[in-house]
Amino acid sequence: MSTQRLQKELKLLARSPLENMRTAPNPNDILEFHYVHFGHKGTPYEGGVYHGKLVFPKEYPFKPPSVIMMTPSGRFEPGKRICLSMSDFHPESWNPMWSVSSILTGLESFFYETTRTAGSVESSMAQKVAYARASMAVNIKSVMFRKLFNDIIVEWREKGGGEDAAAASVAVAEANANAAPAVTWRHLVVVFIVLLLAFFNA
Repeated sequence: MSTQRLQKELKLLARSPLENMRTAPNPNDILEFHYVHFGHKGTPYEGGVYHGKLVFPKEYPFKPPSVIMMTPSGRFEPGKRICLSMSDFHPESWNPMWSVSSILTGLESFFYETTRTAGSVESSMAQKVAYARASMAVNIKSVMFRKLFNDIIVEWREKGGGEDAAAASVAVAEANANAAPAVTWRHLVVVFIVLLLAFFNA
């Protein structure tokens, strides 16, 4: 059932591809569907090429997939499942009528929000821009990316992207070094304890 459904969706995507997206299944496992999202112009993600995957259960379309982004972006933690209403974090809200197309459309919309969720991270504008510049240098290290999206790599290299990879890596390091440390709940607990001790010692 899941294989037949995904094969049908693959044909539909070939006829009506998503804007700013590329999709292709793992040649050895159609339940692992890979995607590439191209960062929108006028955003910190402009120029970024973000590779990820949807991992479907055998019960699809009656159960939702895991949604993962592998390329560092400053929005989602690489390799971690992302909590979306259309992902396996929320099986109770899953609709069997949803498809690869609707899942990726929802992911794309959420990508440009700042809403925190499981699998998201906080980053500065400079970090997002730096990650976008370095995205292809990261992607070409992936065997699956090279296998499924080699034409993207060829085009990137023809534009001189390979020569910019080292500079992009430096930009990421500089952006991370200059970023203010994120305040976590652990920091808040420490501050609370310090204030509490100061109150009782006063």
